[in-house]
Amino acid sequence: MLIRIHVKQLRLGMFVHELCGSWMDHPFWRGAFLLNDPKDLKTLLSTGLKEVWIDDSKGLGIEGGEDEKSIAAEVEATLAQADTSGKTVQRVNVAQEAARAIKICAKSKLAVTSMFKEARMGKALSSDDALPIVEEISTSVARNPGALIGLARLKDKDDYTYMHSVAVCALMVSLARQLGLNDEQVRQAGLAGLLHDVGKMMIPLSILNKPGKLTDVEFDKMRSHPAEGHKMLLEGSGIGDVALDVCLHHHEKMDGSGYPEHLADTQISLYAKMGAVCDVYDAITSNRPYKSGWEPAESIRKMAEWSKGHFDTTIFHAFVKSIGIYPIGSLVKLESGYLGVIIEQTEKSLLTPILMVFFSIKSNGRITPEILDMSKPTCQDKIVSHEDPAKWNIHDVQELWSGVATAPW
Repeated sequence: MLIRIHVKQLRLGMFVHELCGSWMDHPFWRGAFLLNDPKDLKTLLSTGLKEVWIDDSKGLGIEGGEDEKSIAAEVEATLAQADTSGKTVQRVNVAQEAARAIKICAKSKLAVTSMFKEARMGKALSSDDALPIVEEISTSVARNPGALIGLARLKDKDDYTYMHSVAVCALMVSLARQLGLNDEQVRQAGLAGLLHDVGKMMIPLSILNKPGKLTDVEFDKMRSHPAEGHKMLLEGSGIGDVALDVCLHHHEKMDGSGYPEHLADTQISLYAKMGAVCDVYDAITSNRPYKSGWEPAESIRKMAEWSKGHFDTTIFHAFVKSIGIYPIGSLVKLESGYLGVIIEQTEKSLLTPILMVFFSIKSNGRITPEILDMSKPTCQDKIVSHEDPAKWNIHDVQELWSGVATAPW
């Protein structure tokens, strides 16, 4: 039987059938679930929700004779359990995380490829298949966001759609943390990023992989992928409202010129605004069948130019903070007359990353690579500009970064 109760009456073992309020008022990616985690109870009590529906045929109900004091005591004990059961992820440097990130990228790519291809064949998507991938990616990002995000950008043109999903998942997790969202909201955002482009499975490969400009008919077909993906997710199991929303609306723009519904500004949800930024950044920094990817710093500069009409300014600024003004893999020129590639962000400042210096402008040639931590007080050098590798005839910037990331420096 369904019973409507106050959130303060919730206890572990109850089955939540429905949360009374807008999905934006709470961080849960599921609409119905067994309340068996103390942290979930703590999260529910911290939201603005007042009431919930429970199903006592699937879990505990309201037992007669229970007074407010006994319920409060049980809830208090549960919250104390939540405070002592959380896991703390130890942050590590990019070199330490890179080896794990390489394995996670490879494993995630295989899982997403399998899941999406099965979806193309008509098999319903399930959150049970997707969430373990999100958890792996999220944990790696917590240890060091730059490692997996940087490696996921090194995708092949042939596996773009699958690795793009992995990359956007990682970017969404990193951005969600920068915005101060709680663990469940971070999980939601990651799941949305992973599934946002599943509708491309319904687009012919001849269009997806076309090296030249799309015809108007082909472009219209390509623009159908958000709606196609939304339809696929609706037919799936355990896919929450956030993933559905981001899938359908990640191509909407702040000025209303996006698609498929031409939403504008406040009509676009927080998560869809996040998805728009993360999707575009990974798309323009990746090699595609029809163009080579832009350098990370150049991509940030371009996106800043578009931000008024395309992106939410607050979300975009938070995104830049999450990946750095000079993202990992960027080529920069130093005041001292050397070139270096960014290999790590530092907590001190967005302007003081860690670089691998490898090129002398004065001699116009490579030097023995050296690691330079610009956040240290002893460092007197400064970044004066980001550089186009082609200008210096450098074609292995990404290889330089990924090679350093896996080296024991």
